[in-house]
Amino acid sequence: MRGAFALSSSMKKITYFDSYDGEGWPSTEWLAPYFLTSSGRRKFFALGNDSWGLKAYGLEGTENLVPYQGRIDVDLTILGHPDFGILLFYQKSGGGRAEAQYSKGNLTRINQWVQTVHDKMPVGLFIPFDAAWQAVSEFLKSDGALPTSIAWIAASDLPPGTFPAP
Repeated sequence: MRGAFALSSSMKKITYFDSYDGEGWPSTEWLAPYFLTSSGRRKFFALGNDSWGLKAYGLEGTENLVPYQGRIDVDLTILGHPDFGILLFYQKSGGGRAEAQYSKGNLTRINQWVQTVHDKMPVGLFIPFDAAWQAVSEFLKSDGALPTSIAWIAASDLPPGTFPAP
């Protein structure tokens, strides 16, 4: 399975997705079925998990800098639901910046929640599987840039109460 994953730059890339947990990012060919086919979507949820992530440490030539002292890092959290699709959370930090963005679904449903494995999440931030795939694919191909193929909403622009108290 190692051939399905590639280390393509000097930044450190980490994946936590289904059977892959470690260095590198999966190839788009390996990852696509989870988003684009019914059998892949079944596998997506088969182990009782609904959240995965892609991370990169040392973007934009900062790979040799210390965390929290100039190094730029990014996380893309992927949270799935079989009925509502995917909620993406993009977080970029370091180098004097902090950016937190959520996928922008149907915001008229922002105050409706669905129970996930870990927490209740706002239905209005979920997007269809195929749209999420476009964003995830773009994230991988751009070495961690915020995908432009979907609409995003800044965490700071979400209304109070978007995430219910535990």
